[in-house]
Amino acid sequence: MSSKIKVGILGCTGAVGQKLISLLGNHPLFRVTEVAASDNSAGIKYAGRVNWKESSRIPDSVKELTIKKCSDVLDAELLFSGLDSSAAGGIEDYYAGKGYVVVSNSKNHRMGSDIPLIIPEVNSEHFGLIEKQKEKYNSGGYIVTNPNCSTVVLAVTLFPVYKNFGLKKVLVTTMQAVSGAGYPGISSMDILGNVIPHINDEEEKMQIEPLKIFGKFEDGKIKFADFKISAMCNRVPVRDGHTMSISFETEKRASKDEIISALGSYDNLNLPSSPELVLKYTDDPFRPQPLLDIDTGNGMTVTAGNLRKCGVLEWKINAFGHNTIRGAAGAAILNAEYLIKNNLVK
Repeated sequence: MSSKIKVGILGCTGAVGQKLISLLGNHPLFRVTEVAASDNSAGIKYAGRVNWKESSRIPDSVKELTIKKCSDVLDAELLFSGLDSSAAGGIEDYYAGKGYVVVSNSKNHRMGSDIPLIIPEVNSEHFGLIEKQKEKYNSGGYIVTNPNCSTVVLAVTLFPVYKNFGLKKVLVTTMQAVSGAGYPGISSMDILGNVIPHINDEEEKMQIEPLKIFGKFEDGKIKFADFKISAMCNRVPVRDGHTMSISFETEKRASKDEIISALGSYDNLNLPSSPELVLKYTDDPFRPQPLLDIDTGNGMTVTAGNLRKCGVLEWKINAFGHNTIRGAAGAAILNAEYLIKNNLVK
């Protein structure tokens, strides 16, 4: 246990914070030594404050930890941030300036010119931006971000297509789970038997984040990818997992077999949270489905299915991913594992 890296959780009582703690309970590389939240929670034992919503129990090593303020000195080498965006920006900056490595799930810093927005199977070279932050903070600290939960599913599905054939246009319609709204989230009176055709800021994130993720890292900067994305985002009465219908047009002509072959081209990173399959494709027209595919790869595999011709944008495909694991807490943990494996945390 003593050889594990000490980590802290910022925003420890929220939905993402709880998922992080749950996934880190028996992690081979990390142990949670600090939990931090708002001043209202500070000074209280974790188990006595949190409204725990995970199916697993609170890890014994965490439940007796005293919650700290998000300004306290923390006995940790690396901090996972599940903070709400209303508070995340300044707090994450503060800790990076104090020399901590901050791995953030929050939106605040994703589009920063010196901050990597990472899906490690897609754009690990973007970790090169860390050096610019070390110069800025002059503390050894820096911030790494993972994308929006729906962006992860879209980007993992389309990156092999972009890499092999290029992209001109993408149209995506999402059907997003209620867990994406956090807890307590949306009232049952609003969502049961209903579809809500708007999620604040979601379309904007999906339309810009993939362009940074697919961009080229050159001369210490990211040159964004150049294709158009239109997103329409809907909240649906599903507990976990974001489903999406994607239409796309490629720059180079490609057959169905060629595209399917490209979808299977991901390499396994051989990290503790890496799924055996980053992207699982099936030709079944009834897949993917949340009930059937939510646990694929322990929630870290994106599932795609039913690639077929589109009458408007050439091709269309369905995709699905676990929004709180692959799209949030698991994505952050995978990024941290990559940092450790590549000696980017000192």
